[in-house]
Amino acid sequence: MDEKFAPHIEELTRALGHVSRSIIEEELELLLKYRVPIDEAKRSVLKKFRDGSPVTKKVNDLVIGDKGIALEVRILEINEKDVNLRGEAATIFSGVLGDETGMCSFTSWKPISLNSGDAVKILNASVRSWRNRAEVNIGDRSEVELLQDTDLPDISELSETPVKKLSEIGYSDMFVSSVAAVIELYHREVDVKGRNLTIIEGVLADETGRLPFVSWSLLDGVDIGSILRFEDASVSMYRGVPSIHLNESTPVRIVGPDGGLSFTFDSVNVPPEPLPIKEVLQNEGMFDVSVKGNIVSVRPGSGLITRCPECNRVIMKNSCRSHGVVEGIQDMRIKLILDDGTGSLLVMLNRELSEIVYGKTLQECELVMGKSMSANVVYDDMKNILTGRYLGVRGNTSRVEYGVTFVAKSVWAPSDDPEKRISALLERLEGVEA
Repeated sequence: MDEKFAPHIEELTRALGHVSRSIIEEELELLLKYRVPIDEAKRSVLKKFRDGSPVTKKVNDLVIGDKGIALEVRILEINEKDVNLRGEAATIFSGVLGDETGMCSFTSWKPISLNSGDAVKILNASVRSWRNRAEVNIGDRSEVELLQDTDLPDISELSETPVKKLSEIGYSDMFVSSVAAVIELYHREVDVKGRNLTIIEGVLADETGRLPFVSWSLLDGVDIGSILRFEDASVSMYRGVPSIHLNESTPVRIVGPDGGLSFTFDSVNVPPEPLPIKEVLQNEGMFDVSVKGNIVSVRPGSGLITRCPECNRVIMKNSCRSHGVVEGIQDMRIKLILDDGTGSLLVMLNRELSEIVYGKTLQECELVMGKSMSANVVYDDMKNILTGRYLGVRGNTSRVEYGVTFVAKSVWAPSDDPEKRISALLERLEGVEA
């Protein structure tokens, strides 16, 4: 389309957050082709797409980046706050909303007359990332309608802390109660507002999974092997992975062997079974999981790299975008695509794991590169050696802008029977047309 219509398309795209720019452009172009005045054409596009029913979502289905969605929720907490927006004083409203699936924070950038306990329907809301969580945004084009109080569970019910297995904890959980075994534990000194504090960090496990935890107070009698029952623990999120936070007000008690649990320390203190990559791709982030598959590609950016000594970013020609000219530190990594037949996954290996998988040390790679006229000699050799190799990896995953990334903590060569793998592949291919 003519560039002069770009501002109008931008305006419509913002107003119709759930409709793609290309569809809006196509619709507007058709109307203008029939000589419909631009203002009338814009009104027509708005009416057409706003007449469609917006997607209604539950709290635990919210995805960062959602636009034009509808929610039926109860306001659990609301606060008024004076802020400075682009140099102007403004009043915003923020708090917590929830439904039967969970809770999340919200911010309204326009005046709303709501109270804690109100049941509401929010139209044309968007979802942004705030403190590593999904947060509902109520903007100028959003609408808020009061619902019948009986349309949603009572506020006391929605405010109750859920009791969950570790694998069930996610974005929509602000507080949670659970039972889990301590399989890792260590103490760390931290500085909090100039005060030296000892905190406890570690890993909890049950029969469904594992999660990291932090305790801001000493846990008397707790050690590796202890099974804990905790209530109203806060949940923080980092790169899609929940973390359990305990403090001095969190009720925590040790569960004895006669606690009637569905697991024991020994039963959960084992390496995680490899998951299908397809399952990993369906999650925003996963902690301490493993997958295995064939290396189908070694990606550019693998091999010898140089990092900034200040921020650890990969740099070129000893120039960091944040710290300027620096004395770079030589490092090594492998970025590979692992495929198990159910899906493919980007896996990142650090120097230690790269040396294990590639079979050459950083120093050996530097010697090879020094003798070669090509800056890509190590990368090219990695592709030749690694492509097609069968590999198992264990680590954490997170969803970034371009998909899910798996950061490996350990690697191994699976000893699976090739004939069993071939049989499994043939089973998956049954019924697939050639």
